[in-house]
Amino acid sequence: MTDLKSVEEKATADLTADLAALRDDISKLSASVLELVQQQASTAKSHVLGAVDGARQKFADQSADAKDRLGALTTDLETTIERNPFTAIFAGAIAGFLIGILVRPSR
Repeated sequence: MTDLKSVEEKATADLTADLAALRDDISKLSASVLELVQQQASTAKSHVLGAVDGARQKFADQSADAKDRLGALTTDLETTIERNPFTAIFAGAIAGFLIGILVRPSR
């Protein structure tokens, strides 16, 4: 009977040790999964922030380019008006007449 009791105690001790090892393994696995998820989130965040910064820079470059073009167009228009003032007055009058016709309510 003592042999049977000894075997049961040994089996219980082995089972307890196996459960403790399993808990330890699950704890380590959980920590590894958490670390992996945090790394993936950090990588995704870096990619998103990089894309946002790239888009912001592209928008700034394009708006600066548009501003430069508008400045050049304004300068060209002013020069043309200074060289041909009567043509500019005539073109303005025609444009005003056409706009007036377009916005006038129809009867």
